[in-house]
Amino acid sequence: MKTILQANNVQKIYGTKENQYKALEDIDLEVMESEFIGIMGPSGAGKSTLLNILSTIDSPTSGEIVIAGQNILQMNEEQLSDFRRNQLGFIFQDYNLLDTLTVKENILLPLALSKVPANDIEARVQEIADTFGIRDILEKYPYHISGGQKQRTAASRAIVANPSLILADEPTGALDSKSSASLLESLTQLNERHRSTIMMVTHDAFAASFCKRILFIKDGKMYAEIHKHQQSRQEFFQQIMDVLASLGGGGK
Repeated sequence: MKTILQANNVQKIYGTKENQYKALEDIDLEVMESEFIGIMGPSGAGKSTLLNILSTIDSPTSGEIVIAGQNILQMNEEQLSDFRRNQLGFIFQDYNLLDTLTVKENILLPLALSKVPANDIEARVQEIADTFGIRDILEKYPYHISGGQKQRTAASRAIVANPSLILADEPTGALDSKSSASLLESLTQLNERHRSTIMMVTHDAFAASFCKRILFIKDGKMYAEIHKHQQSRQEFFQQIMDVLASLGGGGK
């Protein structure tokens, strides 16, 4: 199986030499193709810092990060911009949809920016809309649809260009339980049927129970790792809760 992400000895230090804060320390991480991996830990543990660094939004103080065979720390801004557009998909808590565009136009935007032929765009949008169950709202605008539909639109946009890695930051944070379950089931389907590689930061044990592997961070360091094997999702959920209890501070 192909390695999608390899991070070695990643550190992120804020402040001066006299007054340092280590947000991340000695983080080693390997993500294989078609994994659905969760990142959890208490508030301030370093989850968002790690996601920002892996998504090229921020850079580490030291370490090495290779995504899709490319060392992202050796790229200039223009190369990083191209890399983000071609290799990474992003799903945020607050959707980041453009209200002046229809659902369909929001989804196809990354393909249009990459100058993909119109026929290929149409086929890809219809396929993704089916995966996320939003074919019937493609001509509507974001202000006419529900929060759950907005998040599924945002997820569709994130994966429409077949990125090597999908990064999701608290994707269910603004959703009710029914919409959360619907989105997570769609992501699971995407992961299993299309072999999409997904990394999701979440404080929610229910959301995390859809993952195949979970890494727990505490005080900027790797604390624990668990894998979903043959157990049910309910059993995996309980295993997650047990680790969160040992972490202290809950999952938030």
